[in-house]
Amino acid sequence: MKAVLLAAGKGERLGAVTQAIPKPMVAINGKPVIEWNVELCRRHGVERLFVNLHHLPEAIPAHLGDGSRYGLAIDYAVEPELLGTAGGVKQFAPGLGDEPFFVVYADNYSDYDLGRLYRAHRAAGADMTIALFHLDDVRLSGVAMLEADGTIRGFVEKPQGEPPSHWVNAGIYVVNASVLAEIPQGFSDFGRDVIPALLAAGRKLSGVTFGEKVTAIDTPELLRRAQEG
Repeated sequence: MKAVLLAAGKGERLGAVTQAIPKPMVAINGKPVIEWNVELCRRHGVERLFVNLHHLPEAIPAHLGDGSRYGLAIDYAVEPELLGTAGGVKQFAPGLGDEPFFVVYADNYSDYDLGRLYRAHRAAGADMTIALFHLDDVRLSGVAMLEADGTIRGFVEKPQGEPPSHWVNAGIYVVNASVLAEIPQGFSDFGRDVIPALLAAGRKLSGVTFGEKVTAIDTPELLRRAQEG
């Protein structure tokens, strides 16, 4: 299995914290959040990771190295200009091969069962499967509208007004290699660009709901809550 850890974001809302380190290097429960994600992937059978970098790009490779101490291999790519969540994955297409792979937003913390997500993806015959959790206030999230069988029939990034659903994007996907051809070169975002385009083209997208929320560290207040447990 292979996975892409998206680690290039600047984390500007964290202010002074991310002036010194990249956002995925912020510590939760004693270690950088990206390290928790490396270990999560390894526990679920990932043998090769791809990590994109931008802000202070030397810090993450200096900590994780080549991945050997975690029992896997890590490849890195530095983005002089940010490519977005989907563009960041697209650049690794030559190494990702023909099998489905995971995408994990490396600045979030979770302990989701990636094996369950992968099995559901294969069972549904989906092109892309998205991990989802329930959230009351969805204004800052990507929102999926689900059928009873888990098929995603619609997706809205940061909806305003009455929310169409309370199932939000956890930033963890299983993606078929064929989807890479649908991602344009350059900057592209999964929530705003790729997911809506796949739905419009009639591609099969599936959602798997989890009872536990992903822990985000986007703001000083969210970081404080995460670090206090």
